Amino acid sequence: MGAVTPGVGRVVRVSGPLVEATGLPASAMAWMVELGERRLPGEVVAIDDDVVSVQAYDYTGGLRPGDPVTALLHPLSARLGPGLLGGVYDGLLRPLASAGVWLEPGSGRDTVPTAPVTFTPSVSAGDTVGPGAVLGTVPTGSLLHRVLVPPDVSGEVTELRPEGPCAPDDVVASVGGVEVPMTTIWPVRRPRPYAERLDGREPLFTGQRVLDVLFPVARGSTAAVPGGFGTGKTVLLQQVAKWCDADVIVYVGCGERGNEMADVLQELASLTDPRTGGRLVDRSVVIANTSNMPMMAREASVYSAVTVAEYYRDMGYDAVVIADSTSRWAEALRELASRTGALPAEEGYPAALSSALAAFYERAGRVRTVGGRVGSVTVIGAVSPAGGDMSEPVTAHTQRFVRSLWTLDRDLAYARHYPAVSWAGSFARDVDTLAAWHAGNGDPGWARRRARLAALLAEADRLTALAELLGITALPGHERMVMLAGRLLREGLLQQNAMSPVDAVSPAPRSTALIAMLLDVVDACLRLVEHGVPAASVEEVDFSPVLRAREEAGPDDIAAVEARRDEVVARLARLEPSP
Repeated sequence: MGAVTPGVGRVVRVSGPLVEATGLPASAMAWMVELGERRLPGEVVAIDDDVVSVQAYDYTGGLRPGDPVTALLHPLSARLGPGLLGGVYDGLLRPLASAGVWLEPGSGRDTVPTAPVTFTPSVSAGDTVGPGAVLGTVPTGSLLHRVLVPPDVSGEVTELRPEGPCAPDDVVASVGGVEVPMTTIWPVRRPRPYAERLDGREPLFTGQRVLDVLFPVARGSTAAVPGGFGTGKTVLLQQVAKWCDADVIVYVGCGERGNEMADVLQELASLTDPRTGGRLVDRSVVIANTSNMPMMAREASVYSAVTVAEYYRDMGYDAVVIADSTSRWAEALRELASRTGALPAEEGYPAALSSALAAFYERAGRVRTVGGRVGSVTVIGAVSPAGGDMSEPVTAHTQRFVRSLWTLDRDLAYARHYPAVSWAGSFARDVDTLAAWHAGNGDPGWARRRARLAALLAEADRLTALAELLGITALPGHERMVMLAGRLLREGLLQQNAMSPVDAVSPAPRSTALIAMLLDVVDACLRLVEHGVPAASVEEVDFSPVLRAREEAGPDDIAAVEARRDEVVARLARLEPSP
C-alpha cells in the first residue's frame, strides 16, 4: 500500500468546539487536523462518508465555512523530554510561560524547552541494549532524567553522543540502526507499555492524617475526592500535591478557576521540598486548563497528564496525577456529545461516560517497566457533583473504579472541620494489603489501631444521634465516654490545619504518636467510669493539652506528645476513687 499523503479539506460547519469538514480522504479516527489559517488544533471524532467531525482544542471564533482543514496523519501526541519538570502547560501540553498575557489560538506548539542540557552516557558504543534501557542521564533539578531506549527498539549501540551539552531534540544514540533522540513523541491516548503489572503493596503517604490513618491509598492505586461546593476539595488536593512522598507530581487544573491555579503555582514555587531541600515546583508538572480556556482541551488535559506520569514511571519513579476536577472533564464530553447529536444517557452525559472514566483510572498502576525498573502512577481525581448530589453519574461511576474514596462532608466543612473527609462515607479497599506492609516495616499494630479508631468514630456518631433524641444524661457512663472519645479523635487527630507551619503535614511517626496519646487518654476515661467515677466528672476534665498537641508539638517532637498525654492522664488519675 502506498504512503498516505495529507489532504486539504474545507470547513462546512462550525458549532462551538465542533467543526465539520469535507475533502479529507486521508483522515482517520483520533488523527489530528489543523483548522483555518491560524492552524487551530483539532482531533477527528467521527467520520460519516465524506463528512469528518472534529473537536477543536482552541477557540473557534472567526473560523467559518470554506476555511482550509489539513490532515496531520498522526494522533494527539505529547513531546516528552528533559525540561518538563517545573513547567506550566495548557491541556495540550503547550507551555504557558512563553505565552505572554494569553496563549493565542494556534500558537505554542513546542512543549519542551530548547535550552541545552548536559548529557552523560550510561552505555558504550558496541553494547547491546533492549527496550527501556538507560542510554544516558540528564540532571534536572532534584531529579535525574533518564534517556531511555524506545519500547519498540533494541539492538547494538552503533553511535553514541559523548558527554556534554545537548539540545533536547538532538539524537543521542543509534540503536539497531534506529536514531534515538533525547525527546520522544508519544500519543496521549495510548498507554505506554510495561513488562508486568505489580500489586500495590506500599502506601503513598500524603501527610494528611485522616487519609494516611483511616483511608490510605497504595502507590499505583486510585482515589477520588467527591464533595460539594465549599467542602475543601481543592485545598485537600493541594495539600496532597505539596506533601505526598511521590517523586513527580502532575497537577491538572481541569476546568477550575484561574485563581486556584495561581495559588497552586505560588505555593509550589515558594515551598521547600522536604525530600530534596529544593523547591517543590522542581519535581512538579502543572497543566492549567482553567474554566475560561477552551473546553475541549479539558478532555485532552487528563490524558496529557497521565502520559507525562507514565513517562517518569518508565524511568523508575513514583508519579502522582492529581486531576481537579474530573467533573469538568465529563462536562466537556457532554458538551461535545450534545453538539454531535449523540444519544444522551443519565443527565445528558454520553453513554460512554463510564467507559471513559474506567479507561482513565485504568492507567494507574505499579509496574515493572520494559527496562526492568519498578515505577508507579497513582491517580487522584476530584469530583464536583452539582448540588452535592452523590448519586449523580460522574460520582456514581467513579466510585466503581477507584480503590479509595475520600468523600467530603458539607456539615463537617461548615463546622470548620478540615479536612472535611467523612469517616462514614469514605472507604479504602487496600487496607489489608497496606496493613501487611506496615507489619513488615516495624508497625504490627497499625491495622488494630485503625480498626479501633473506625469503630470508635462510628459508635460515637450513632450515640450522638441517640443523645439528640434522649439527652446525653440518659446514656450510661460507658456510652458517654465513647462520645467523648469521638470528640477527642475528631479534634485532636482528624482535624488538620493546612495553614499551620507545624500541622500542615503530619509524618507517619507523628501521626502514630498522636493516635497512641489519644487512645491512652480514652482508655483512662473508660477505666474511671468502670470504677464508678461519674461520667460528668470525667467530661469536665481539661483535655486541651492533648487537643493542642497537633498544633504545638513539632513534627519530630514525639516526647512533647507523650508529655501532654502524661499530663492529662495524671489529671484523670486524681478522679480515681480511694480504695
